[in-house]
Amino acid sequence: MDDRAAIPVTLPRSNPTQSYWQLEPDEIADLRSTDSLPEKAETVIIGSGITGAAVAFNLLNSGANDIVMLEARQACSGATGRNGGHTKAASYRSFLYYEEEYGTETAVKIARLELANIRAVHAFAKEHGIECDSNPCDTIDVVYDEAQWERDQQAVEAMRDAMPGDDASVYTIHSAEEVRDKFFCGCGGDEGVYGGVSYEAGSLSSYKFGIGVLKLCLAKGLNLQTNTSVLDLEKLEDGGWKVETSRGSIQAKRVVLATNGYTARIWKKFQGIIVPLRGHVTAQRQGSKMPKDGLPVTYSFIYEDGYDYMIQRPKGSQFEGDIVIGGGLAKGDNEGIEEYGTTDDTAFDDVIMQALNRSLPEYFGDNWGQDNPEGRIRNAWTGIMGYSPDGFPFVGEMLGEKDLWVSCGFQGHGMVLCWMCARALVRMMNGGDDDELDSWFPEEFRITEERLHLDFHGRLHT
Repeated sequence: MDDRAAIPVTLPRSNPTQSYWQLEPDEIADLRSTDSLPEKAETVIIGSGITGAAVAFNLLNSGANDIVMLEARQACSGATGRNGGHTKAASYRSFLYYEEEYGTETAVKIARLELANIRAVHAFAKEHGIECDSNPCDTIDVVYDEAQWERDQQAVEAMRDAMPGDDASVYTIHSAEEVRDKFFCGCGGDEGVYGGVSYEAGSLSSYKFGIGVLKLCLAKGLNLQTNTSVLDLEKLEDGGWKVETSRGSIQAKRVVLATNGYTARIWKKFQGIIVPLRGHVTAQRQGSKMPKDGLPVTYSFIYEDGYDYMIQRPKGSQFEGDIVIGGGLAKGDNEGIEEYGTTDDTAFDDVIMQALNRSLPEYFGDNWGQDNPEGRIRNAWTGIMGYSPDGFPFVGEMLGEKDLWVSCGFQGHGMVLCWMCARALVRMMNGGDDDELDSWFPEEFRITEERLHLDFHGRLHT
């Protein structure tokens, strides 16, 4: 793993695999608010995904102006525009580990933040009329590993004990029989189900959501510059920053890195600390025997050393009924080790992609039926996530570098972390780093010297 973490992080690649969510790129995909790059700005945000968009919105809403956003490719074309569309925390799966390592208070705080993030995203989409197929709903984790099943039940009990009556500890345990009867899994083709856990989650097009937030920011004066790669950052003698790009340089009082898996390309101290990991996702037409009214929940399929995650496109959406399923890392050669350290989202790992392509008939068994006459696979793509040594994002001001702010490294868990982390970051930037922030934002997410020197060992379960 040391060798993979040491691979120099590159800029985003040209001509990536085409994401299902971007088959019809939005009208602002290649927008440049001004023909030329401004010479100066109060704030430069690097990255136009959900983090960059959320930071920009919160800054603009608090009265800031003169904000320039730089994006290496099209708007919202990174991880936010390439994920599986899941707003799902699965907080119980990490709760025992967090409790053991950091204490019950921290474990509870993280679980509450994750649920608050899910609710905030869907509420924001509704409040602002963002058409992103927002679908708050329940989810089911179907568990195929006996040891994991035992630990899952212990974790749910631990959460109930630690936070009784709290919405973030509401889980329902299902027997294997209930999983087969209510959720259509493990029938005919797979009898290895041990049980299931259901709880609050949701799905949406995070691309359309991110684009929607960007449009709100543009209406408030954001200057968006797409297809503009950041090549270097330089601290100026007057305390500001020089941002060198593929189209010239821009000076800024402060800079925000919203660059997730690509962060180490811009700021070298994150090399080996925020490590890229390539994820695989497919969109598949449903089988002939699947419920005509749609599946009742979203899904994850938990097996030894890994998991797949799955949503179905809701009624009224484009490609209604399509099933989007991603994951499969542990099914790759050597448990997918070659996916670490790569920023190549122009290509696939054949072994992982083949596993995803055949996964749905295996999971749904006799309930799948015949493949669609047009073919099961509609689209397949990859995207680059950012992973840290301890499983937490890095949020705050870079140590010893005044006005260099960071919110990066979301472990493929961005849709339940990015929104609230951006809110916390803007509070810090506005001088609101106080007890109120500490009451809901985990100390463990902050940037420390110790965290910047941790060894990267690979993916943590989140």
